[in-house]
Amino acid sequence: MTTSSDFAAYIASLPRVLAGAAALFRDGEGRVLLVEPNYREGWALPGGTIESDDGETPRQGARRETAEEIGLDRELGRLLAVDWVHGTGRPPLVSYLYDGGVLGEDEFKTIRLQEEELLSWRLVPREELTEYLPGALGRRVLACLDVLADGSGTAELENGHRVS
Repeated sequence: MTTSSDFAAYIASLPRVLAGAAALFRDGEGRVLLVEPNYREGWALPGGTIESDDGETPRQGARRETAEEIGLDRELGRLLAVDWVHGTGRPPLVSYLYDGGVLGEDEFKTIRLQEEELLSWRLVPREELTEYLPGALGRRVLACLDVLADGSGTAELENGHRVS
């Protein structure tokens, strides 16, 4: 007979995976909203860690993080991509990226940055995205823009590359 302590030990022995979620917001010209974190180099999308221990889903995490980081609490659109990103010195990360939609000028004026984590925000055209978002994140965002442009289904990615 399995006891609850046996089950807890079994669960504790399983591999760990980190999970994050973000939203892809654009303006009418197709530029992507990026944020500049103060806790690391480079730029990112509004988003962050899914509070899965508290029962939060990826979609809920993306919406919560967006509201916390930039002050926009909006219903998110469809799932654009799921990316499995291998880690160096950390467990693998599964990243969910949702369509935040096209924002109007009035909505951009309401952005309020979370000062504890963010320095600034900017709109970046597609051709400059990989300068701001190197590696898997840049490839992930480009794949999502392709999904939006061609109307295809959710992109399955590994390290930002499409899985065939």
